[in-house]
Amino acid sequence: MASQRSAYYEADGADRATRRANRTSAADVPRKPQPRAFEADPGAGRVRRLRVDAHRATTRVLRVAYPFLAEGGLGADGTYIGSDVFSGGSFVYDPWVLYQGRAITNPNILLAGVIGSGKSSTAKALLTRSIALGHKAYVPCDPKGEWTSVAAAVGGATIKLGPGLPTRLNPLDAGRRPSAVDADEWARIVWSRRRALLGTLAESTLGRPLAAVEHTALDLALETVTSQVESPTIPDVVVALFTPDSAWAGRAGLKTTDLTDDGRSVAHAIRRLVHGDLSGMFDGPSTTEFDPTLPMVTLDSSWLGSGGNDEALRLTLACASSWLEAAVADPSGGNRYIVYDEGWRVMRDAALLRRMQEQWKLSRAWGVSNILIVHRLSDLAAVGDLGSEARALAEGLLADCSTRIMLRQEPDQLSRTASLLGLTDVEIATIAKLPKGRALWRLPNRSFVVQLVRHAREVELFDTDARM
Repeated sequence: MASQRSAYYEADGADRATRRANRTSAADVPRKPQPRAFEADPGAGRVRRLRVDAHRATTRVLRVAYPFLAEGGLGADGTYIGSDVFSGGSFVYDPWVLYQGRAITNPNILLAGVIGSGKSSTAKALLTRSIALGHKAYVPCDPKGEWTSVAAAVGGATIKLGPGLPTRLNPLDAGRRPSAVDADEWARIVWSRRRALLGTLAESTLGRPLAAVEHTALDLALETVTSQVESPTIPDVVVALFTPDSAWAGRAGLKTTDLTDDGRSVAHAIRRLVHGDLSGMFDGPSTTEFDPTLPMVTLDSSWLGSGGNDEALRLTLACASSWLEAAVADPSGGNRYIVYDEGWRVMRDAALLRRMQEQWKLSRAWGVSNILIVHRLSDLAAVGDLGSEARALAEGLLADCSTRIMLRQEPDQLSRTASLLGLTDVEIATIAKLPKGRALWRLPNRSFVVQLVRHAREVELFDTDARM
């Protein structure tokens, strides 16, 4: 054995001497860099370099040449959501970071899933965890009151709305003027917002678009009360519609009697907020103020009933979102999420859809990410006939959501979902069998299957099945 080891070391020493001699003799000869690839040499018991040329390729080619490499996710900047099912890595998301990186064209989000699929937990996890990054969250209408405990847990506040409750909001409040906007421009913005809300309330109640003469009557009524009081209320507008000011009527070249007739239907429609089933909620000066420093503010409308009065809830959402809009319109307010829960109620009202589409368009200017939460996309069929303006508005609202978070859908909803969102066959097959808490996150050019990971405290806080 000793003789064998001696012979081996002598041979190895001779090899090393030969290699040193070769390197010395070739010192002046330029050599092509060799690749750092290795293979085993069973004959010598050593590792020798492979004599192959280096290969260069683009990442587009390499991802096909090496299919075992998983998708790299959306980066490390953002809110932790859970694990990427295919890569096993962490999945984070932030619409503002992705917009700056041109990964998405707008910060708006569509979140859809059947009851019990985990869409509520997904939304709550995204919002509460984003607060640590300095973001804020607002819920303008919470018909089931399930965001109240969440807001309290993160140090936010909840405003409870309902007949008989002491809280009252004036949806015509001007809000705080941003420092970058001068007084004249701000006056035009406030007037436009008030006029848009009044038109939405009238059309939603009447169930039809306003006629030209009705638009004129409403314009003059708002101009009248704006010239008389600094902070008008809805009762002021109703009075101005029933009893038009003769001076304003004369300036428009109209008779007071004609103006009264033209605005009568509009006056009766808006009067519901003053003397109808929604009285006491939006019929006077606000009894509370919006605190922009809080991490989360929700408006609990569960006192209206979560299942019975859809029309009242839609009117409440219109008024509450307008009041909230006056507070969040300042672009310097930071990044904020605005959540429209139970979005299927919104889908049934063309007037409210039209108003929300305007808010979707302004999301980038305000630094706002709108989140629309629905059960299924077939709710669009309740808006109007195919090709109608209402249907086009609803589909446009979906088109303005660059991020689509799809949890499990029922089999009879898959074809409709695929056609509306442009999903592939593989993505549709994935949605059909997603377990609870797992979702397909669809961006314009990429998609991920993500499993939501929750802390034990979050499981308790986000639970929506407590009564079951």
